Amino acid sequence: MKKYSRIFNYLKNYKGKIGLYFICIILSIIFAIASFSMLSPFFDLIFNGNKTGFEKKADNPAMESLRNFIFGQVGDMKPIAALALICMIIVVSILLKNLFLYFSFVILNPLKNKIVNDLRSEIYNKILRLPIGYFTEKRKGDLISRFTNDVAEVEGSLIGALEGWIRDPLTILVNFAVLFYISPKLTIAIIVCIPVIGFILGRISRALKKQSSDVAVKYGESVSVLDETLNGLRVIKAFNIEKVLKGRFESINDELLHARNKISRRRDMASPMSEFLGVLVFVGILWFGGQLILGHKIALAPSTFLAYLALFYNIITPVKTLSTSFSNMQKGSAAISRIEEILKTPVTVDDNPGGRIIHSFDDKIEFRNVTFAYDDAVILDNINLVIEKGKTIALVGSSGAGKSTLADLVPRFHDVTGGEVLIDGINIKDYSLHSVRSLMSIVTQEPILFNDSIANNIRLGKENATEEEVVQAAKVANAHNFIAHKEMGYDSNIGDRGSKLSGGERQRLTIARALLKNPPILILDEATSSLDTESERLVQDAINHMMQNRTSIVIAHRLSTIRHANEIIVLQKGKIVERGNHEQLLQQNGFYKKLVEMQEVR
Repeated sequence: MKKYSRIFNYLKNYKGKIGLYFICIILSIIFAIASFSMLSPFFDLIFNGNKTGFEKKADNPAMESLRNFIFGQVGDMKPIAALALICMIIVVSILLKNLFLYFSFVILNPLKNKIVNDLRSEIYNKILRLPIGYFTEKRKGDLISRFTNDVAEVEGSLIGALEGWIRDPLTILVNFAVLFYISPKLTIAIIVCIPVIGFILGRISRALKKQSSDVAVKYGESVSVLDETLNGLRVIKAFNIEKVLKGRFESINDELLHARNKISRRRDMASPMSEFLGVLVFVGILWFGGQLILGHKIALAPSTFLAYLALFYNIITPVKTLSTSFSNMQKGSAAISRIEEILKTPVTVDDNPGGRIIHSFDDKIEFRNVTFAYDDAVILDNINLVIEKGKTIALVGSSGAGKSTLADLVPRFHDVTGGEVLIDGINIKDYSLHSVRSLMSIVTQEPILFNDSIANNIRLGKENATEEEVVQAAKVANAHNFIAHKEMGYDSNIGDRGSKLSGGERQRLTIARALLKNPPILILDEATSSLDTESERLVQDAINHMMQNRTSIVIAHRLSTIRHANEIIVLQKGKIVERGNHEQLLQQNGFYKKLVEMQEVR
C-alpha cells in the first residue's frame, strides 16, 4: 500500500468526513443484515403456518431475541398479520440501508473529486518548478499523457476504488461475524476456501500493472506524434510525407489497441471469475451444511439455515466488487507510478525560502570560474566574465558553443555545477528566485505567446498595467500600427501560439511585453534570426529602443546586429576564445573575423 501513500495523504485533512462515511457504511450494513435476519422468522411462519412456529427455542441468543421480539409484537395476531409485520420490518430496514448508503455517497464523492483536483494541481505546480533541462529529455506528448490519461486512470481506478476499499471489506467482515455467530462450523469451512479464491484472483490481476504501463507509454507516444503533426503541418504537406506520418501513427495506434485489448481481457476476467468461485463456495455450503443438518450434527433449524445462505450470498457481490477494485488498483498503480516520476523528480533549481530580496540592479553581473555540465558533458568550462550595468554584451559562436546556456544561467534556468554567478557581488543563489527574475525580460528566437487577446499577452509583463501603458509599450515596439488595423484592436485573439499573426508581428508583441515590464536587464536570444528583411528592420528598431539605458545580453548569429555592442564574447566548445569590441576582434584576425567574412560573402 506504500505506493498509494500519496492518495492517502490527501485524505488526512478530511478525517471527520471519513469518520462520518464509516458510520454511514456501518449503519447501512447493519440494516442490510437486519433485513436478511428477518428471513428466519419469515420461513418459520411460512413453514408452521401460525405463531407456534416462534415458540421453538432458537439456535443462539441472537435468533432467540429476534423471535421473542416478533412473538411479542404479534401476540394473538393471525399469521397474515405477522407476515405483514415481518414484511414491514424488511421494507424499513432496506429503506434505512439505502438511505445511509446514499449519505455515504454524498460524503465520499466530493472527497474523491477533491483528491483528483489536488493531484492535478500538484502535477502542474511541479511542472512549473522543474528546471528547463528536464523538458529537453522528455517527450511533450508523454508529459501530457501523464497529466491527462494517467490522472484519469487514477481517478477511475484508484480513487474510484476508495469506496470499495472501505465499504466492501466492512460488509464482508460484519457479515462473516454474523455468520460465525450463527454457525461457527460452517463459517470456518467458508474461511478455509477464501485463500484459494484470493490466490486465483491474484494470479489474474498480477500482470495488469505492467500491461497498464505499456498502455500509458503507447498513449504518450501517440499524443507526441499528434503534437508533432499539428506543429509541423506545413512541412508534412510540403514534403508529401502524409503517408509516413500516417504509418507511424497507425503503427503506434495498433500497438495501443493490442495492449488495451490484452489488459481488458484480464481485467474483465476478474469479476465473472470471482462470481463463479463465490457460487461454487455457495453450492459447497449447501452440500456440506445440508449433510450436517440431515445428519443432526449441528443444531440449525431449516429456517435459520436458509437465512444463513441468504446472508452468505449477500457477501458474493462485495467480494466480486472487491476483486474488480483490486484489478483496477493494479491498473491504477502503473498510472500513479508514472505520475510519481514527475512529482519525485528533484528540483535542481529551486527558490531560496530565506533568500534576500533584490529590488534593483546597481553594479554588475559576474561569472566567476563558471562551469556547467549536463550528463557528464561539459557545456561551459571556466567562464570568467563581467557585465557592467548599462553595457551591452554580445555572445557569438558556433551552434552548441554554449551561448544560450551561458545566458540561461542569469535568470537561473540552470544552476552552475562549478563556480558562481553574482549580481551586485552576491551569489545569485542567495537571492529569492522570484526577485532575481523580476529584474529581467527575455526575448527568444521563437516568440512565446498564449491563446488570448493581444492586450493580455502584452500585459503578462505587468499584470496591473493600464490601457495607456499597454498602448505605449506597443508603440515603442513598432506593434501599434498593425494592432490598430485589427477588427477588435487590442482585444483581438491571436490564436494558438499567435497563429493569427505573422512572425514579425508575434516577435514585436514579445518585445512590447518585455518593454512593459521595464526591467533593468534584457536577454535577447536570436530575436531577429527567423524574420524577413522588413520585419527584421522593424523588430531591430524596437530592440534598439528597448536596449537604451539597460544592461543587455545579446545572442546573435547575424553579426551585423551586434556591431555596436560594448563587448563581444566569442565562445567555442564552452570556452571564451576571443573577446573585445567589433573593431578589436577584426584586428585579432581570429574566429570572429572568419564569421564576419562568411556572412559578408553571403
